[in-house]
Amino acid sequence: MKNRRGFLIPLTLAACVTEAWSQCAGNASTPREAADCTARGTPEARTATIEPSRAYSLAELIDVAEHSDPRTRVAWERAKQKADQLGIERSAYYPILAGVATFAGQRIIEPFPKPLAPLGYITVEAGLLQPEITLQYLLFDSGKRKARVDAATAGTLAAGANFIQVNQDVAFQVASAYYKLLTAQERLQATKDTLKTAQTTQDAAEAQLRNGRSTLPDVLNARAETSQAVFDEESADGDDRISRVGLRNAIGVEPSPDITIDAQKSEPLPQLLALSIEELVERALADRPDLLAQAAEIRAADSAIREAKAEYGPRMSFLGSAAQTSIWPTASYGQLGSASKPTWSAAFDIEWRIFDGGSRRHELTAAESRHREAQDELTDKRDRATREVWSSYIAFRTAIRKEQAAVALLESANASYSASLDAYKYGVKNLVDVVTAEKQLALARLSGVSARSELFLQAVNLEFVTGNLLRNRPPATKPQPPGAPKK
Repeated sequence: MKNRRGFLIPLTLAACVTEAWSQCAGNASTPREAADCTARGTPEARTATIEPSRAYSLAELIDVAEHSDPRTRVAWERAKQKADQLGIERSAYYPILAGVATFAGQRIIEPFPKPLAPLGYITVEAGLLQPEITLQYLLFDSGKRKARVDAATAGTLAAGANFIQVNQDVAFQVASAYYKLLTAQERLQATKDTLKTAQTTQDAAEAQLRNGRSTLPDVLNARAETSQAVFDEESADGDDRISRVGLRNAIGVEPSPDITIDAQKSEPLPQLLALSIEELVERALADRPDLLAQAAEIRAADSAIREAKAEYGPRMSFLGSAAQTSIWPTASYGQLGSASKPTWSAAFDIEWRIFDGGSRRHELTAAESRHREAQDELTDKRDRATREVWSSYIAFRTAIRKEQAAVALLESANASYSASLDAYKYGVKNLVDVVTAEKQLALARLSGVSARSELFLQAVNLEFVTGNLLRNRPPATKPQPPGAPKK
């Protein structure tokens, strides 16, 4: 009873990137692409729905999860805010042009000699109308604007990388739940096969009892094994339903076991590594979104240092205005003339702070500290990424050998059971030998399911820890070529 049916392998994840990456139109596989994509659009809030009668592929389930999971929309909005912040910083290179209209009235008292003004003062009332255009243009700021723009640019790249990371997290969560359900389905099928085997053993024992070549205890023992197989089947059926609930929860829909997946069991197993461990580590260090985001944080911290240093330099601005000033004054003594004339002003303003109590020095010290902190965080994340790749690499290679051993175990256990059953029917062996072979076959079936499950999960995890999930780059694993010797 050789069972070599495969599951949907991680190759399919790489092949359906364009379909699955639906939270942002296009193939946003780099922080720059993700930042540009999120800046142009607005995330669409959608309630996830699953049709129980429809068989969903893994790519379709990831698509549903990315539309419905709030984390993807939060990451999108944050990336969009960073893009707007970059636009704000870039606007500092442009002049500020404003229109101002002044409507004013005023009454004042002016002292005046008594020979001319009997009361010793006069009152003057004046109305003013002044529409004005003002211009303010920062000409030089010792590099502060450029530093702020560079920091904002790094912030958009970090947000784009975080957006990719969140989508990969969601995809990995769904893929893990998907393969766990496939495992539960295979385990349920294995228990059904074991029940058939136990029933076959029981039928043989009862037939031998009728022919007088067996005893009642043998039949009762066979019936007990059948009851145990029924129990195992019911337990596996419960695990299958729980796994369905878990998959729906990972997608973001209401808890229920009503979900059907397209297992695509004709797909081959991932049994080879397409890249060496050195290449896998290199890919992780170059492509993992969390490392790309941290590298952008370092660039932002470096820009903050340059911004703090720019505070030590001078600033030069141009200030100008043009207006039409209209005034019509009246006085309690004498006559004043009205006027409506164009007026203007122009000035160059140079500011150079000489002393500020040490605030600039503290800002620079804090910026340098944040830069060192970001570098240390990158070192820690690179070390952690390397450890994760090595662990996943070893786990995948181990899973390959365990799956191959499980196949051999299943073949030998199946042959042993068949031979023991035939020998029992001919009276050569007793029922204890048959039951022992039956138990070994049941364990071999479950071991095969567990080994295949671990192989698929480790293949997905290898793509995840190298930052290759949902991207168009070649996958890290591949199936065994037909006819090739197993390694």
